[in-house]
Amino acid sequence: MIAISKLASAVQPSATLAAGAKARQLRAAGIRVFDFSLGEPDFNTPAHIVDAADAAVRAGQTHYTPANGTPELRAAVARWYQAYHGLECKPEEVLISNGAKHSIHNALAAVCDPWDEVIIPTPYWVSYSDLVLMTGAKPILVPTTMESGFKMTPQQLQAALSPRTKLLMLNSPCNPTGTVYTRAELEALVEALPKNVAILSDEIYEQLTYGDARPTCVATLKPGLRERTITISGASKSYAMTGWRMGWAVAPQPVIQAMGNVQSQQTGCPCSVSQAALLAALNGPQDCVAEMRQEFDKRRQLVCDMLRRIPGIRFPEPQGAFYVFFEVTAHYGRTIGGISITDSTSFCRGALETAHVNLVPGGAFGAEGFVRMSFASNMEQLEGGLNQLRQWLA
Repeated sequence: MIAISKLASAVQPSATLAAGAKARQLRAAGIRVFDFSLGEPDFNTPAHIVDAADAAVRAGQTHYTPANGTPELRAAVARWYQAYHGLECKPEEVLISNGAKHSIHNALAAVCDPWDEVIIPTPYWVSYSDLVLMTGAKPILVPTTMESGFKMTPQQLQAALSPRTKLLMLNSPCNPTGTVYTRAELEALVEALPKNVAILSDEIYEQLTYGDARPTCVATLKPGLRERTITISGASKSYAMTGWRMGWAVAPQPVIQAMGNVQSQQTGCPCSVSQAALLAALNGPQDCVAEMRQEFDKRRQLVCDMLRRIPGIRFPEPQGAFYVFFEVTAHYGRTIGGISITDSTSFCRGALETAHVNLVPGGAFGAEGFVRMSFASNMEQLEGGLNQLRQWLA
C-alpha cells in the first residue's frame, strides 16, 4: 500500500467544488436543484473571444509557448493595467498562468519558506490557507465581523504581525463576502505594515463592483509599494472564462522570474489557445464586461431584497463580486425537515437535501455561522431557489 504524504493529508478538498459535485449527483437522480455554490458566471464567453480561439487553432497555434506566456499577451496585460489602474509595468513584470489560483500558488511558492507566516483576514476564499500550507508556511487568520463589514482594521493587522510575517494576503472585492475596501481603508492597512512584509493582492473581481464602490489596485496606493506587491487577477470572472483557465500576476521582475521557474516545472506553459482568447478579451471591445456587470447588479438587488424578507437571516449588502454571505445562527437548534441544524454545515445539508438549494458552509471560509450564496445564476433560478429556502425555513 502506498502511504499518502503529510502534505496531501493536510490539504482539504475545495468546499465549493465539493458542493457543486453534490448538486450534480442530485440532478443525475432527476431532482431539480437550485445550485448557488460555485463562483462561476453563468454567461457564455463573449463571441469575439471564442472566435479568436477558433482562429488560433486553425492557424496552428497549438504548440508550447514561453513558460511565462506569450510576449504579446504579457504586453497586453501591462497595457491593461496602465489603462485601467494607472499602474505602469513592463511585460517582464507579468506572468500568465493557468488561472488566478495557479498564479497565487506560484506566488506563494516563489516567496514563502517553511515557518514563514502569512496573514489572511477571514472570511477568506477557501483555497488561501491550504495554498499557504502547501509551501510549509503558516496561515495567520485574522477574524473580522459583520458589524465591521468584514474588513480588517490596522489595529488587527498590527496585532497579527510577528518576526516571521512574510506576507499579507488581501482580497477586494472579496470572495465570499462581497466586501470592497475603500482606497483610504487600504492605505491605512499599508501604513500599518512593516516595510519588510510583502503584499499578495487578489483582485480577480476588480471589474465587478456596484453602486458607489470602486476597486483599488493595491500596488498604486503609494510610491514604492509596487516593489513589494504581487497583484493577482484573471479572466474567469470579468470575461466569463472560467474553463479557459487564464490568470496572471504582476510583480517585480525577480519575483516574476522565480514564479516562472516554478511554473515551468509544474505545467510547462499556459494553454496556447486560451492565451489567444485572453489577448482578444483584453484588446477587444469591453462592452460585454459592462453588460454582465449590470446584470449581476440586478441579481444582487433581487437576492438582497428576498433575503431581507426571510426571518433570522442577516447580512451586509455586497458591494462587489457575486456573492451574499449571510448569517444563519438564528436557526441553530431547530430541526427542519428531519435535519437538526447545529452549524453552517448542517444548515447547508438540510437546505440541499430537503429544499434542494445548494449553498456553501461559512466554516469553509473561516467564518462559522454564515453561508455563502452565489448570485451568478439567472433571475428565475434565484427567485425560485430563494422561495424554496424561505419555505423550508418557515
